[in-house]
Amino acid sequence: MPSFDIASKTDAQTLDNAINVAKKEILNRFDFRDSKSEVELNKKDLIISITTEHDMRLNAIIDSIHSRMMKQGLDPRCLDESKAHYPSGMVIKKEIKIRQGIEKEAAKKILKDIKDSKIKVTAQLMDDIIRVSSKSINDLQGVMAICRQGDYEIPLQFINMK
Repeated sequence: MPSFDIASKTDAQTLDNAINVAKKEILNRFDFRDSKSEVELNKKDLIISITTEHDMRLNAIIDSIHSRMMKQGLDPRCLDESKAHYPSGMVIKKEIKIRQGIEKEAAKKILKDIKDSKIKVTAQLMDDIIRVSSKSINDLQGVMAICRQGDYEIPLQFINMK
């Protein structure tokens, strides 16, 4: 029986490349001359740590990271920017977590949309992925189209098509 998985994963190496290019771009910008701005990626915990002097530079760094991610083919929606920045002496710091896997709320929304479409498929939640199976490949492609149209605030990949 044909099936595929809906997942939300970010390639750590591609993300590291995007962060490194963004760092170089920031160092070469005129408005960042003599600034104490730093961008670090913790590959183990998948957290981007940003340290800079004020909000304007923080926003410029985040914009630079977003643009580099898009150029590398990564979706910036995988960044969890909900945590506010905080002051630490003369600088402000912000930690941005990279989302891996589909969260429960988003998974429920995806499953509800699949069921509401009345397409004859079976969808089940397996840890942080959703497995969709059907007798017809056309039905699976219809589910893919529904998931692409939906706004789930996370990037979705369709993997393991069998």
